Amino acid sequence: MTYLAKPKLHHPSLQTNAVGYTRRDYEGKVSTLCAGCGHDSISAAIIEACWELSIQPHRLAKLSGIGCSSKTPDYFLGNSHGFNTVHGRMPSVLTGANLANRELLFLGVSGDGDSASIGLGQFAHVMRRGVNMLYILENNGVYGLTKGQFSATADPGSKAKRGMVNSDAAIDTVSLAILMGASFVGRSFSGDKAQLVPLIKAGLAHRGAAFIDVISPCVAFNNHDGSTKSYDYIREHNEAVNRLDFWPSREAIRVDDARAEVMELTQHDGSVLRLRRIRPEFDPGDRVRAMNQILEHAARGEVLTGLLYLDAEAEDLHAHLSTDRRPLNRLEADELCPGKIALERINASLR
Repeated sequence: MTYLAKPKLHHPSLQTNAVGYTRRDYEGKVSTLCAGCGHDSISAAIIEACWELSIQPHRLAKLSGIGCSSKTPDYFLGNSHGFNTVHGRMPSVLTGANLANRELLFLGVSGDGDSASIGLGQFAHVMRRGVNMLYILENNGVYGLTKGQFSATADPGSKAKRGMVNSDAAIDTVSLAILMGASFVGRSFSGDKAQLVPLIKAGLAHRGAAFIDVISPCVAFNNHDGSTKSYDYIREHNEAVNRLDFWPSREAIRVDDARAEVMELTQHDGSVLRLRRIRPEFDPGDRVRAMNQILEHAARGEVLTGLLYLDAEAEDLHAHLSTDRRPLNRLEADELCPGKIALERINASLR
């Protein structure tokens, strides 16, 4: 088998960002996924978002589990930190890495099998604990590596490529994320770059558990008539509640459509989310109403996309645990191991 290698030389006229990198500097290896796979579009959106945010690649840690989606971190940010964990266990490894070095940006990439089946418990707890990360779920409704069986996110009535109809209830990951305490929740479509890139940028800037479910059609096993995760179905049933613009600061804010109702949300770091509300009645700050509207649209066969919920005042796991501001690798031995007396005091407090 032969794989094409990307050329290492860049054209000198390629545009650079604020830290001197081109978009090519945020790429990884050549993808081995099927041509037309939605996951590759998500990788391209991640590359675009990180380039526009001028993130230094060595400041980002990308973690994944097992599955087609979990292969994708190899295809972007080749100069960042990376770790491919075991099936369904990415959240706990990411949590440990985050507690060890809070100065890194953490990006978890998973799939519907990895997160909604074997990893469902870990998914719920990483949202509940408010780990500071962006968790992207590449959702195609099937197990692509094992030839297209229904996953836990497959909708009831959805038809498989060989004709079988799914009779099981679907796990709606955005509703679950909101319920479990995620403070930034969005949904998008891999074919909608204009919506997805700003969502990723905002999620990376958010402090706390940020989650984006991205419908990503599997061209090999779930892109046919009768599938509710196909390109055609999502394009026909996509109900966007807002369009998102993201600015790292409050400068140079503009609105392309002055007639649209605008909501401006400032995050903890001063970055600004400006929502052009396609549905004026939708309020992403109302947790209960957001869940109700997700369910109402799902009952009508519609896929609600956009920024679905945001708690701009959220705190992360480090704030909950009152951890040291310094990463563990910067602490001295006597700080990491304060001695027998300190241990006895801790044990006594737990009795």
